[in-house]
Amino acid sequence: MKVLLADDDRVLTHLLATGLRAKGAETTVVHDAMQALMTAMRSPPDVIVLDIQMPGGTGIEALRKLKRNAKTSSIPVVVLSGSVAADASQTLKALGAVELLLKPVEPDVLYQVLCTVLPSQGRAAQA
Repeated sequence: MKVLLADDDRVLTHLLATGLRAKGAETTVVHDAMQALMTAMRSPPDVIVLDIQMPGGTGIEALRKLKRNAKTSSIPVVVLSGSVAADASQTLKALGAVELLLKPVEPDVLYQVLCTVLPSQGRAAQA
């Protein structure tokens, strides 16, 4: 499974990327929304994990752009957030996110969500 992990929290991205790589996921880490867009366009991953609050534009703006682009529109996006409004989950899903996870999130929890989002990838990784 190819994962693009976009979050400005370098400690969290290190922890999550290390955990995902230990499970066999090919993980690319970026730290701002513009890098996330450019990386996804250049080398489309199987799934994107996207923080809402980042430099270079918000995760919501990045999500909108990813879903409007033919090259990236079908890539599942899991959104991470430190805090969200009560209606944010519905809004994010309406924009195309497949899941919303609240920080802090453990690598094993994220991996299980990714396996749910990409069932065939998850079965292969767990075999």
